Amino acid sequence: MAITSITPEFAVSHWIGPAELAAAAKAGFRTVINNRPDGEEAGQQPTEEAAAEAARLGLVYRHIPTTMQTVFTDPVVGAMADSLEHDPGPILAYCKSGTRSAIAWAAASAHARPVDEIMAELRAAGLKLAHLRDDLDSQADRKHWQTNASATQGSSSASGRPAP
Repeated sequence: MAITSITPEFAVSHWIGPAELAAAAKAGFRTVINNRPDGEEAGQQPTEEAAAEAARLGLVYRHIPTTMQTVFTDPVVGAMADSLEHDPGPILAYCKSGTRSAIAWAAASAHARPVDEIMAELRAAGLKLAHLRDDLDSQADRKHWQTNASATQGSSSASGRPAP
């Protein structure tokens, strides 16, 4: 199994099966994220089987299916951010090649960390994803807008209009 560590707490890999799940547990990973949609490829281990095997090994298992077309969507980025915040690390995420998992991590991380740091970690891990810069900046800006919109909505006056 080829594992690419992006941070001490997060790594990605190409597809994994039962033997690789056992190796991940033995290597000290505590959470596994499957970013492959079910049925993406013939012979792929079904999510239910992978989840059962992960549980047997004492791993937290999350299925956050994504394609390259959906990797920046709210359901994917939100679920990845939730896992990064709440699931025990280190975390190993996988897809067919590891790329979608790295992109989903970067998008979720952009909500909480400077994009320059994220880009540097991707480069240091040997991942050539410089073309994502604008998308990650958009994710960082979007989180800022959502936070400001929530704060404004939460500070309404009795008239229902935002407080001055």
